[in-house]
Amino acid sequence: MPSSATLTVLGLLAGALTSFSFALQVWQSWRTKSVKDVSAGMYLVFSTGVILWLIYGLLRRDIPLMVWNTLTLVLVATILVLKFRYGRRRPTTSAQRGTPD
Repeated sequence: MPSSATLTVLGLLAGALTSFSFALQVWQSWRTKSVKDVSAGMYLVFSTGVILWLIYGLLRRDIPLMVWNTLTLVLVATILVLKFRYGRRRPTTSAQRGTPD
């Protein structure tokens, strides 16, 4: 069995990579102001799972679970806010944007 420190480093690395994937979605959604292909239902269900993982991490006092699930929850919540903020906008045509088709 690997040492406790090795397991912690592994957990921190795994969490960093999975959380970073949501940071990429936040950046893309914010930059383009487009969330048309983002499923609010999937993110709501996923958020519930992340909250449960966070509670589990808190109860186990597991640093990687606490840190990365907190960050992931913030990122996922940001995506949901963008979904509800930008998702209500009517799509603009290229003529309205002043760009060619």
